[in-house]
Amino acid sequence: MSNHLKFFIDGAWVDPVHPAVLDVIDPSTEEAYTQISVGTKADVDKAVAAAKRAFASFSQWPVAERLALLNRILDEYNRRYEDIAQAVSREMGAPLSFARDSQAWAGRAHMEATIAGLETFKFSEQRRGTMVVKEPIGVCALITPWNWPLNQIVCKVAPALAAGCTVVLKPSEIAPISGIVFSEVMEAAGVPQGVYNMVSGNGPDVGQVMAGHPDVDMVSFTGSTRAGIIVAKTAAETVKRVAQELGGKSANIVLPDADFETAVRKGVQGCFGNSGQSCDAPTRMLVPADRHDEALAHAKAEAETFVTGDPRGDETQLGPVVSQIQYDKIQRLIEAGIKEGAVLVTGGLGRPEGLNRGYYIRPTVFGNVSNDMTIAREEIFGPVLSILPYKDEAEAVEIANDTVYGLAAYVQSTNIEHARDVAKKMRAGSVYLNYPDWDTFAPFGGYKQSGNGREYADWAIHDFLEIKGVVGWEA
Repeated sequence: MSNHLKFFIDGAWVDPVHPAVLDVIDPSTEEAYTQISVGTKADVDKAVAAAKRAFASFSQWPVAERLALLNRILDEYNRRYEDIAQAVSREMGAPLSFARDSQAWAGRAHMEATIAGLETFKFSEQRRGTMVVKEPIGVCALITPWNWPLNQIVCKVAPALAAGCTVVLKPSEIAPISGIVFSEVMEAAGVPQGVYNMVSGNGPDVGQVMAGHPDVDMVSFTGSTRAGIIVAKTAAETVKRVAQELGGKSANIVLPDADFETAVRKGVQGCFGNSGQSCDAPTRMLVPADRHDEALAHAKAEAETFVTGDPRGDETQLGPVVSQIQYDKIQRLIEAGIKEGAVLVTGGLGRPEGLNRGYYIRPTVFGNVSNDMTIAREEIFGPVLSILPYKDEAEAVEIANDTVYGLAAYVQSTNIEHARDVAKKMRAGSVYLNYPDWDTFAPFGGYKQSGNGREYADWAIHDFLEIKGVVGWEA
């Protein structure tokens, strides 16, 4: 609790310049369980100045020393693993088993992948008479979301440090405690003064200030497309690089030659994971029109197996969504689906039976959805699946790509060559064939309004580097 009201700047826990606090809400009870301080421009200025001072020396560290630092961070992360899981479960309502096995695990896995990527990364190569050198871009502002807090913190901090950059992190003010624990990890690992800094606060007063700061060289942002546009416009004033991972409305094409029941049931599981709060979730399931009713039956059966309840409960599979704002938005979109004529297969408005408080959503499936309906166009960010019929494969691909988003896509088939062929036609940064395991070495990022840049392993390190050509190297 001692650091909840402090920021981590220049190697020390410090009080805000202008004290102000914000309640942190437990979404399972709708009650505040702690408070954090919220920063202002004055705090951002201090953090950026510390990062700028540190960059001069840290950018020159040999790769071996940066690797040793990342390994120390990984060791401390593992030591605080349970604290991290508990923080995520409390702040965003994730079932404790999921917080341990997926949320906290993701941070560890991405740290390991970044270390592996750095071990073989080539920072220079000679082309004819020119030496091409990849150098750290500078001070980086990292703005992370609430839905996968450790996943996104580590996906930004680890590659930035691997590249030799210094950073200022703003974790989400909605789920901020895991970011504070992570900052304690960084302190315990002996990260040099100013290399890593953390300021809590909201988007306008901290995130936007970071994005527009003249001494910040790059912004890496994960969040909504709406907020990403604001960040990009703000950063444009100082012509800094912006990497963005934004929203999604990912299509899941179940081809006629798929193992149909398995494909539909796993599609429901993929959509509902993390209470539907994943930007790459397969939220639009496309099924052959002549098997539409069969798909609805399988989806209904699977959805109704999910146990929604207290995140601390041993049987709980779905916790609440993160906030009142998210709850109200999801209710509005479920209502839109009903009003626009989609078939409500299961779930619907209100809380699940037996739950009278907390931001709990009824696991919901809609059928006979057309791609012009609101629930097929807008990112819902809750356990709500839309099932859309298609007449043939060409129409399925057309529907799948008919979205402003392009973060992920999914293809199900018992014929891997067929699945690969369809994958080539998908306009998305990641295409997942037959529900593979999470691969933290694959590039992750979006097409279109889902963003730009790529995260994970060595792909992310590239984003934090400038390219310099030293011409006449052998002159």
